[in-house]
Amino acid sequence: MSDLENCLNTIIHIFHKYSEREGDKNTLKKSELKELLTHELPSFTQHIKDPSSFDSLMEGLDADGDAECDFQEFMTFITMVTICCHEFFEHHEDE
Repeated sequence: MSDLENCLNTIIHIFHKYSEREGDKNTLKKSELKELLTHELPSFTQHIKDPSSFDSLMEGLDADGDAECDFQEFMTFITMVTICCHEFFEHHEDE
């Protein structure tokens, strides 16, 4: 597989790794999302000091209001984080 194909496979695998812990393998409960972010994006989450920030993030991701994060909602988050990282590195690549 190409590098991009491997990346896509990894994202899918990570989603299912955490979504299967408490039942439905197609959605992440708030606790599963928090665990995923803590373990898979530690540089991002280490700066979150207020526990309610995870609640706010979950509310923002939960577009359909079912108190769970499905794969499409998760990918929206991953896309937003990727865009922010791209913009950050684009502005700081000379440093």
